[in-house]
Amino acid sequence: MAEKWVEVRKGGNYEEIGQRLSVSPVTARLMRNRGLSAEEEMRAYLKGDLSMLYAPDLLKDARKTAELLLDKIKEGAKIRVIGDYDIDGVCSAYILKTALQNCGANADCALPHRIRDGYGLNRNLIDDAVESGVDTIVTCDNGIAAREEIAYGKSLGMTILVTDHHEAPFTEEEGEKVYQLPAADALVNPKQPGCPYPYKELCGAGVAYKLSQLLYEIAGTGDSGEFLEFVAFATIGDVMPLTGENRILVKYGLKKLKETKNKGMQALIKECGLSEKSELTPYHVGFVLGPCMNATGRLDTAENALKLLGADTKEEAERLAKDLKQMNDVRKDLTETYLDEAVSLVESGACKGDKVLVAYLPECHESIAGIIAGRMRERYFKPSFVLTDTEEGVKGSGRSIDAYNMYEEMTKCQELFTKYGGHRQAAGFSMLRKNVEELRRILNENTCLTEEDLCEKVSIDLVLPFSAVSEELIGELRMLEPCGMGNRKPVFAARNVELNGARIFGKNHNVLKCLAKDESGVNLDAVYFGDAQSLMQEIQERRKMHLVYYPEINEYNGMRAVQIVIQKYR
Repeated sequence: MAEKWVEVRKGGNYEEIGQRLSVSPVTARLMRNRGLSAEEEMRAYLKGDLSMLYAPDLLKDARKTAELLLDKIKEGAKIRVIGDYDIDGVCSAYILKTALQNCGANADCALPHRIRDGYGLNRNLIDDAVESGVDTIVTCDNGIAAREEIAYGKSLGMTILVTDHHEAPFTEEEGEKVYQLPAADALVNPKQPGCPYPYKELCGAGVAYKLSQLLYEIAGTGDSGEFLEFVAFATIGDVMPLTGENRILVKYGLKKLKETKNKGMQALIKECGLSEKSELTPYHVGFVLGPCMNATGRLDTAENALKLLGADTKEEAERLAKDLKQMNDVRKDLTETYLDEAVSLVESGACKGDKVLVAYLPECHESIAGIIAGRMRERYFKPSFVLTDTEEGVKGSGRSIDAYNMYEEMTKCQELFTKYGGHRQAAGFSMLRKNVEELRRILNENTCLTEEDLCEKVSIDLVLPFSAVSEELIGELRMLEPCGMGNRKPVFAARNVELNGARIFGKNHNVLKCLAKDESGVNLDAVYFGDAQSLMQEIQERRKMHLVYYPEINEYNGMRAVQIVIQKYR
């Protein structure tokens, strides 16, 4: 896969910015590279705290929703929270159900089954609610697109309140957007038209948290701060941008998560071997804890994840955490099995030479098709579709690169699909088996992707010699955390580096450690995670190479040492 290394240059007087904000010129440049220009923006970025969060009242219909719910509580009406089967849907449902119960509500929860029900609110869930004597449904992390389902629920006499964070559906008429909003009794979503809330990137749990603040404020009870850890968990798990409010929510939520009193979270952290960590990071949530919660929604039912968060005893929590971890291990094994099959199709089979990858894996579990498509996109830096057989026919998921608008390209051949949806970067669809090969052919015939489009761009913050890497700098870089989507980890480059004394470690032989010496003769310990054998071969064939890296403190046996983590080399 071709790569193009690009040094980000936003410009600015970094010395002056650094002096004003009491940071180094390096940190000043890093903030400019992340699109920050005004001094107030930079101060908020460095020093943001909970007092800087926007008032929940700014969310359109939020107070109306809280008041309606509290009126229902006074009436003794049964309330059902309906979430979704992923991390955000589970965490937002837990937040709302707990907040309502703390306000005295007769409230319970229901989550859709990924395969049987599909995404979000549906008629089955509404019928179940009616049979259970539910008066009011509150959605979270879904509902904005459930126009027909909500109309159906309203026709049965139900009160339906929507909390969501997804884009509002619309049609275009004469170049104007005409929004197709559901006729709910109230609709809370920062992305709905006419909502004055300044920050639009909250996840479903973030919206639920804002509503819980109003519920507690009006009812004069509770502390919504108890939900911050679940907001952070969902924000990272739903891959929301770590900008603005989300950075603050995640920053404080991760601290809460480390000291969590929730028995389920305690058990999951322990089961995943993270109890002894001095802190929990977005990596731990996004790649260790979160996938366990998502796996049960993929392969079984998300109700297990919800039960984990609501576990009353340590024994129950430990049993559920163990089940979730085992489920994720199964998911990982399945992913590797079918990824290998997809790779063989790309490198020696039907997809060889294609610019748009369409891998038909008939035996693959439909819930991991999107994961495999994402792994293929990362491996080949090409738009990737993974299709699999289901009881209803062929279903597929796609993951794209910046240069390829997946939804638009699918729209050009929409006659091949029985159902499809998505956006620029990702999509899902259903189709007839007979159209699979035709889809591969047409997508590749239609594509205008160039070789340059298929060259991954690696953004580098600056060329930084090893002499500038210190504990002090690393400590300052922590001010930029939490890092993740929308706030990438700072990465640097070094030219003509010698890698000496290389050794390979790890049960999968995927860790390489060595001593790195840059052009000025400064040595630093270095570690690389990935295809260690390939790097070892490169080291043996040539003395020097260019590196993309980030610095960190390695703590081991009570010792602290500066080291670099190699991300790319050439």
